[in-house]
Amino acid sequence: MGGSDDASFLKNPISEETLKLLFDVSNSNSLENSLENLIQTSKSNSGRSNLASKTILPAILTILQSQTSLLDHHILSLCFKLLRNLCAGEIINQNLFLKFDGVVIVVSTILRSEVVSDVMLVRWGLQVLANVSLAGKQHQKAIWDELFPLGFLSLARLGTKEVSDPLHMVIYVCCDGNPEWFRELYSDNGWPVVVEIVRTASSGESSKVYNLIMKLKIKVEFRNILDCEDTKSRDDHFSSEQVFLLQIVSEILNERIGDVTISKDVALFVYGIFKKSTGVLEQAVQSKSGLPSGITAVDVLGYSLNMLRDICAHDSRQGNDEDANDVVNVLLSYGLIELLLTLLGDLGPPAIIRKGIKQSDNQDGASCSSKPCPYKGFRRDIVALIGNCVYRRKHVQDEIRSRNGILLLLQQCVTDEDDPYLREWGIWSVRNILEGNEENQKVVAELQLQGSADVPEISALGLRVDIDPKTRRAKLVNVP
Repeated sequence: MGGSDDASFLKNPISEETLKLLFDVSNSNSLENSLENLIQTSKSNSGRSNLASKTILPAILTILQSQTSLLDHHILSLCFKLLRNLCAGEIINQNLFLKFDGVVIVVSTILRSEVVSDVMLVRWGLQVLANVSLAGKQHQKAIWDELFPLGFLSLARLGTKEVSDPLHMVIYVCCDGNPEWFRELYSDNGWPVVVEIVRTASSGESSKVYNLIMKLKIKVEFRNILDCEDTKSRDDHFSSEQVFLLQIVSEILNERIGDVTISKDVALFVYGIFKKSTGVLEQAVQSKSGLPSGITAVDVLGYSLNMLRDICAHDSRQGNDEDANDVVNVLLSYGLIELLLTLLGDLGPPAIIRKGIKQSDNQDGASCSSKPCPYKGFRRDIVALIGNCVYRRKHVQDEIRSRNGILLLLQQCVTDEDDPYLREWGIWSVRNILEGNEENQKVVAELQLQGSADVPEISALGLRVDIDPKTRRAKLVNVP
């Protein structure tokens, strides 16, 4: 029945019964035309439902199962595209796929040497599995059991966007809501798969890795970095893959700050990365470039600092000043504020203030020295993190006062071309330091001169600290 019409597509004929079914339903007389017609029909919900009642899907699986090594690649691609469409949200077809061992058949097909070299065939096969995985845990389990870890690893090593995008989709859907498989993924068995995923994504070959990476514990990617006690780091201690992973997670945290929760362990690990990366400041030069800077260790420093800023911003909104398990308080217990104030102090005052200081120092024959900012916005990011940490936390307000940090932060309330939005973050931080804290307000009030605090570094730049004559409380305001 298939006869000469199929000779150019098949090296071995398919059963007459299977061909008759396909030809009758598609109203065609060749396998290629039949598959193309069925693909068009299966693009609509009603078409998929109608084809499900005619058991087209098992027929396609029969073709793959018996003829994979003999099929022309064009016919194979049509089979995959048809299966992909049939399983797009149609539960009857998704269940038929599972019942007739579709997972085993498709996986064995895309892993064959003659097929795996054709990335588009692999892509379409994985798209079939991605649609099936959306049917539920039973379907996900069949896929996971068949592919984890060696199948995933073989496919991940292809390292192309065409394969990586649907592969990431399959892995993400399987792990989402199935924490046991998530744990397997970042175990020793699954770790090589993660490495290949990050490597491909960091090379720019993947565009849909964000959700998957958000599921991965960044601690695993950096597990060998902090073996050394020394917090100083050379650029070659960090890899481009690690920078990429931090960048992606940092972007996700910033974009979804209200939706993502970071555990204490991961927050502390990010803090550890940040501490280690500060070693680059010993050799850093002043940079006019923001992130990414192109210098690996500098980018690790910046992205880990941004992550801490956003972790503390999220946690500050729901944290408790007295809760020792609060993520911000855990970070603070490891010396976060002390480190930040030290780094900020090492930078010296912002340029506009430094200029005035230099003029004064030059009269005495002295010079003003400070460490350079390794990337544009470094100072601002430090101030922002301090502001988030101090928000409604009296013990942090008190620590900043005890470490003589109030004037240091007042100096950050200025416009600085190397630190966009430094002034806004500086004002936010100072307001948080003063809010409800009479001791801190008193420190500022003691600088008072005829009704306002005389802080030349900020008053000359359009800001002042006003003192309420009755309550004697201070607040930072803009000069009209």
